[in-house]
Amino acid sequence: RAAAVSAEMKAFRLEQFQRWVNRYHLQGKTVIEIGAGAGEYLSLLTQADINAVGLEHNADSVLKAKQAGLQIEQGFLENDNQEINNGPFDAFVMLNFLEHLPDPNSSLRAIHNNLREGAIGLVEVPNFDMILRQKLFSEFISDHLFYFTKDTFIRTLEFNGFDVLECEETWHDYSLSASVKKRVTADLSVFQNQQIKLKTILHDYIDSHIRKGVAVWGAGHQALAVMALAELGNKIRYVVDSAAFKQSCYTPATHIPIVPPSELIDNPVAAVIVMAASYSDEVVRILCESYNGINIAVLRDDTLEIVRELTA
Repeated sequence: RAAAVSAEMKAFRLEQFQRWVNRYHLQGKTVIEIGAGAGEYLSLLTQADINAVGLEHNADSVLKAKQAGLQIEQGFLENDNQEINNGPFDAFVMLNFLEHLPDPNSSLRAIHNNLREGAIGLVEVPNFDMILRQKLFSEFISDHLFYFTKDTFIRTLEFNGFDVLECEETWHDYSLSASVKKRVTADLSVFQNQQIKLKTILHDYIDSHIRKGVAVWGAGHQALAVMALAELGNKIRYVVDSAAFKQSCYTPATHIPIVPPSELIDNPVAAVIVMAASYSDEVVRILCESYNGINIAVLRDDTLEIVRELTA
């Protein structure tokens, strides 16, 4: 670190670390300090009822920390997919280090990827709000690559996968201190499961009418996506849409011709699948009133509603 840790700072950090550990129930958990230096704060963390380990890029600092009996390894996080030995960790601490990093986003994402689900973090940076308030032009130094206001600090943490539990000015307002929690990653498998389910339903219905042909009514973005992802390109004769500017065009990806409603008379099909989103009920009424000889189904969320099924 650029400055020695004073007795006042030691007392402050000891109280801060213990309060943080108690508040988030981290007793006995493994906590890693990112940018641990020679172990100045790491040695204090070991007194807070946790298993404290450190990561530091400077070889001399790592050696000093090891000679002091601290658990530390040499390394620097610069890529999202970097793995830290002995991870994943229950929590992390990064104190006045983020502002020195060439790519803080990648480093934060790397930390995120080395944490257990629901892990807690304590992150501090110099307080640019205070620097502005006090007009402290002398606070600009070459190795501080970034300066954070409270808003930009919170935004940076949230952008890289952390929920900010609290953020406050601390240490005579010189620092912004944030407690964060690793955000639960959204489970996107539901989309794939839904796609597979809907594809099966559509193929089964189309195959039951394939001999005389099937059309889709609706060339909106949702219908186009469903047709492409359900691989209906070689199963649908044409797509009906009332919008003149879409007619005589082809659907993207599936390359199905888009035609006016009159095509249902000129080139009839056995069934029409309505995929017109909020206009679906209106389209169903038109089909029921004007096209008596056509089977009708309508796409409703995750299923296919059979509106009219004619006997053979």
